[in-house]
Amino acid sequence: MDAMLVVDMQVGLLSGAPKHDLPGVIDRINRLAARVRNQSGTVIFVQHCGDKGDDFEPQRPGWALLPELVRDPADIVVQKTMNDPFAGADLQARLDAIAPDRVLVTGWATDLCIDATIRSAVSRHHNVVVVTDAHTLSDRPHLDAIGVMRHHHWVWSNLITPKPVRLAATDELLRD
Repeated sequence: MDAMLVVDMQVGLLSGAPKHDLPGVIDRINRLAARVRNQSGTVIFVQHCGDKGDDFEPQRPGWALLPELVRDPADIVVQKTMNDPFAGADLQARLDAIAPDRVLVTGWATDLCIDATIRSAVSRHHNVVVVTDAHTLSDRPHLDAIGVMRHHHWVWSNLITPKPVRLAATDELLRD
C-alpha cells in the first residue's frame, strides 16, 4: 500500500513567476491520487502555514489547497511551518499509523519543500518514490525549472541511503 504526499499545492503558489507545467502536474497528481485511493492507499496533503502577511498565512485565500486538486474525505491533511514536513509536524506519526510500503512524493517546490521532504523521508527509512513529472517550481535566477528538476533527479538518485530513492514518471506508476 502506498502513501502519496502532495506537498504545498496551495493557491499561494500562484503568486510570483509561473510554475513549470502546473496544469499538467495537477492532472498527474489527480490521476495518481485516484489510483492510490483505489488500491487502498492514503493521500496526504501537506499544507504550508506561513507567517502573518505572506501568501500562505492560515485562513487566508493563498493558504487553501488548489481547487483543481481532486480530494476525498478519507484524505489526510498535515500542516507544516518549515520546508521539511517531518519537522515540527505530525507527518511521521501519520505515516507510522499507515505503515505504507512506499511513500510517493509530489508537489511544489522541487528545490525546497520537495527536496526537504525526500531527504527526511529517506532518513526515516521510508521507501521513497519521486514522481518525476508531478513536482514543479519556477525558473530560478541561475537555472531554469527544467534544469533544477534534472539536477535534483540526479541528486536524489545518487543519495547514499539505506533504501534507494526510486524515480518514476506518473504513467510508469499507473502501470505498476
